Amino acid sequence: MNPQIKKLATIANKAERLIIGLMSGTSLDGLDIALCRFRGIGLETEIELVAFETIPYDSDFKDEIRSIFSKQEVSLEKVCLLNPWIGVTHAEMILSCLKKWNYATSEIDLIASHGQTIYHAPKLLHQKEKFNNATLQIGDGDHIANKTGIITLSDFRQKHIAAGGEGAPLAAYGDFLIFSKRGENRIMLNIGGIANFTYLPATRNADEVFCTDVGPGNTLMDAYAQKYFLKNFDENGVIATNGKINDSLLNSLKNHSFFQQFFPKTTGPELFNLNYLLRAQGQSQTETISHEDVMATLNRFSAEMIVVALKEFLNDRTDFKIYSSGGGMHNPLLMQHLKSQLPNHKFLITADLGINPDAKEAVLFATLANECICGGQVNYGSGRNGIPSVSMGKISLPN
Repeated sequence: MNPQIKKLATIANKAERLIIGLMSGTSLDGLDIALCRFRGIGLETEIELVAFETIPYDSDFKDEIRSIFSKQEVSLEKVCLLNPWIGVTHAEMILSCLKKWNYATSEIDLIASHGQTIYHAPKLLHQKEKFNNATLQIGDGDHIANKTGIITLSDFRQKHIAAGGEGAPLAAYGDFLIFSKRGENRIMLNIGGIANFTYLPATRNADEVFCTDVGPGNTLMDAYAQKYFLKNFDENGVIATNGKINDSLLNSLKNHSFFQQFFPKTTGPELFNLNYLLRAQGQSQTETISHEDVMATLNRFSAEMIVVALKEFLNDRTDFKIYSSGGGMHNPLLMQHLKSQLPNHKFLITADLGINPDAKEAVLFATLANECICGGQVNYGSGRNGIPSVSMGKISLPN
């Protein structure tokens, strides 16, 4: 037997496992690295977040990714070159963290890498009849495994698509395993580049679990702050707070067929980008309003589309608690807009459930790896609501 296969079998039967989860989002802030201790599988999964760090990307890394990110036409050579380069870069960041945390690579059982999304193409967006849903993440798992010497799982989204999903959002799986609680209806609201939510029923009935993207979270605000204010993002919503909401622009931003599509659905910066904003400004004749007013309007736009989606789903029910995570959670103005429009709902954060909200997505991928290797028996339901009942992750073995 291949010794790495034997090691994999040993890991699957251990009482507890140390798994590193990696998340690199569309905001390109940096690599989230979460070291997690797992006990159990399925709905009996217990997780301890042992250590967490976000290693910021330097300008060169960001520029390389942006040269191919979310564009229909790019250099195929550049995609080919960046695939291993990102993998090696992420591996080096892992090794740096392990040294800082005083862990040897031999102590780590698995790495779970989301990779770097460069294009997301659900059918509702590309609308090409002979093609199905598609998505592409790069940052090759073999290079991570080879550089670190740790068995690596990656490319989680492809199985989801192969089983009939859109490749996103995958939060439903980890949310169900980690956060569902009998007796409490929960909405897990993640405001990353794109905003999405998972509904976790008090019954813990997998067939009732629901997850969908709802529209832009931070992606438009981040892109605008980077172009016109030379900032990575609008920290604490300061720029937007100094502007005024322009109702004409806001209405134009909201006028898109995506928002009339049935749930569940997925989207990305392929749709919600600065060209989307420019079209809305042209339609509303608001090209000359101040940059601060644009930012204030984008902030309100993100909040309103989250609220519209939640209200449509909740259907006037108030027996829910909303747990927030993602970068948008740190934007006071955005959260103020949400709370003012949903006054009868209690807003909390995932830290109230024992998971650092900034680490949540990295923890979710570590959870998917734990389930892939050690579990794989959870019934996520009958395949409705865009949640095929599958175990995800491709396995890369070190040399």
